[in-house]
Amino acid sequence: GLENMDGGIFLLITFSIRCFECCIKCLGGIPYASLIATILLYAGVALFCGCGHEALSGTVNILQTYFEMTRSAGDVIDVFTMIDIFKYVIYGVAAAFFVYGILLMVEGFFTTGAIKDLYGDFKITTCGRCVSAWFIMLTYIFMLAWLGVTAFTSLPVYMYFNLWTICRNATLVDGANLCLDLRQYGIVTIGEEKKICTMSESFIKMCDSNELNMTFHLFIVALAGAGAAVIAMVHYLMVLSANWAYVKDACRMQKYEDIKSKEEQELHDIHSTRSKERLNAYT
Repeated sequence: GLENMDGGIFLLITFSIRCFECCIKCLGGIPYASLIATILLYAGVALFCGCGHEALSGTVNILQTYFEMTRSAGDVIDVFTMIDIFKYVIYGVAAAFFVYGILLMVEGFFTTGAIKDLYGDFKITTCGRCVSAWFIMLTYIFMLAWLGVTAFTSLPVYMYFNLWTICRNATLVDGANLCLDLRQYGIVTIGEEKKICTMSESFIKMCDSNELNMTFHLFIVALAGAGAAVIAMVHYLMVLSANWAYVKDACRMQKYEDIKSKEEQELHDIHSTRSKERLNAYT
């Protein structure tokens, strides 16, 4: 009974040690730099898309409720049509960068040095080098695109900040008649006058509502998400550049090993040939 118990404990300890070693190898094969960049990218895209979508919906409600704007009939492109287009763009951005983050993680796994230890020696092909260079170029383009998105997202933040400032100054200064005209932001045409002043009832209701404050802060969070996506793209560029350097060095080392093995084989063949010639001459 004691022998069986000791044997079971030994097997359990051996199994635990092997599981621990396997876990250490798996953890060593994770490209942590790519993982951090992917998490940052997903967080930034989620904040930008989620908060941006809700902020656009809040903007539609504010324009319809307090500025008394309505959708144009027919195929006329107005501010509401542009907002709908921006929403569809947000859907596309969310889907595209979800897939792109997975692709970059896969690229990080296959160019991490720890994968070599897990799966043995591997050959660096021309296709692999082209894929790494292609990812670097594409990530650089996406970084520039996200910089443009960040700059564009700052515009509604600026407009809502002005509106929030007017609401704040109207409560601090008694008798101040401040107005906000949507024509100066290009939201409506020059011939269409859509402005709201501090003396109007609509302005007071808008400033007292939580909708304005919520929409303003949602745009701020969306701007922060776009900035996080820019940082993620920069992080990816550093990771991809390091992986490219690794692939390039591995390719050079691979060529060196091939030349070395070929020379050793030639020397071995020469030595074998001379040995056979000496043996024939002796006989």
